[in-house]
Formats: sequence, C-alpha cells, structure tokens
Amino acid sequence: MIKYLALGDSYTIGEAVRANESFPYLLASKLNTESYLTATPTIIATTGWTTDELINAVAESDILDKKYDIVTLLIGVNDQYRKMSEDNYRIKFEQILNTAIHFANGDKNRVFVLSIPDWGVTPFAEGKGDEISPVIDQFNAINKQITTEAGVSNYIDITDISRLATDEPDLIADDGLHPSGKMYQLWVDKLNPLVLKRLQ
Repeated sequence: MIKYLALGDSYTIGEAVRANESFPYLLASKLNTESYLTATPTIIATTGWTTDELINAVAESDILDKKYDIVTLLIGVNDQYRKMSEDNYRIKFEQILNTAIHFANGDKNRVFVLSIPDWGVTPFAEGKGDEISPVIDQFNAINKQITTEAGVSNYIDITDISRLATDEPDLIADDGLHPSGKMYQLWVDKLNPLVLKRLQ
C-alpha cells in the first residue's frame, strides 16, 4: 500500500471543489488504476496558509514520526498574496522542502514539488494580472532554484496550465479563484508519469 503525503494550501485541499476532485485524490485514484494500490492521501493543507503556517502545522501534527512513499509540496501563493518578502519565502521554502524529504525517508526521488499557479488570470484578480503574474514568476524562480539545489529532480511546472484559464474559463472553480476539477486533472496528467517512474 503506497502512502502519500500532500503538503500545501488551498490548491492542495482543493478549495471550491469536491475532495475527490483535488489533485492529491485524483493522483491517488490514477495510481490505483495503474495497479499501484494507494491509501487515502494524508493532507496537511489549509486555505490561506503561508510557508510559515505550513511549517507550524507540520510541527504540531501527529505525523512527525511517519514516513511516506510519495510527498508532494505546493506552497507560496499566500506568501505572495500577503506581500511577504522573497527572502523569507526562500528561507521557509527550503525548510519545508527539507521536511518533505525527511517524510520521504530521505529519498529525494519520492518528493514532487509543484510550481505556484498564477491566480492573476482569474476573475478574482480583477484585471491585475500584469501586476500579479511577474511576482508569481519570481516566487517560482525561488522554489525551483531551491528544489534543484536540494537535489530534488521532480519539479512540475503547472503555472503554464493555470494560465490556460485566460481562454478556458471552465478551468476555474465557481468561486472565481481556485482551479476546477478539470484543471486539477491536467496537473495530475503532468505529475502522474513522474510519480510512476519513481515508483517502478
């Protein structure tokens, strides 16, 4: 039985969609169809969390002594939204990435980092995408650099997928901000082959 830990924020819990439409559940479902029996994902994520809050939540959780076969990490949009410094994000992202590696029993091949989606293309952004998108890119440059330097090769850029919502409004949930189940499925279509490769 494959154990899967998903660390993140609203994009990980699937705010505004049913739980089974969130990307961790879709990934687990896909793995099951590929004959990799996967347990219900353990998810540590809450809408609005920054890297600091995710770190604190992990520290206060009951999973500190557990190990997982797969760990996904997607965090940072709320650091950007709250205008927290890039320096703070750099420090805290490295810390939570190292924690993710620890949960994968030190196997960096079992850690999968997803880039931050671009909410600047959503109706919620109210046409401020020209301000938001470049900052999202800066935060993603930071998390990608840290991921690479840590020796984690599984970096999944889903930002380009999120930007498809400019022309495909059904990729956005009814709240006008978060991804729809359709978008999450596109993420999993990109993530799943990497996971399968590491599980084989």
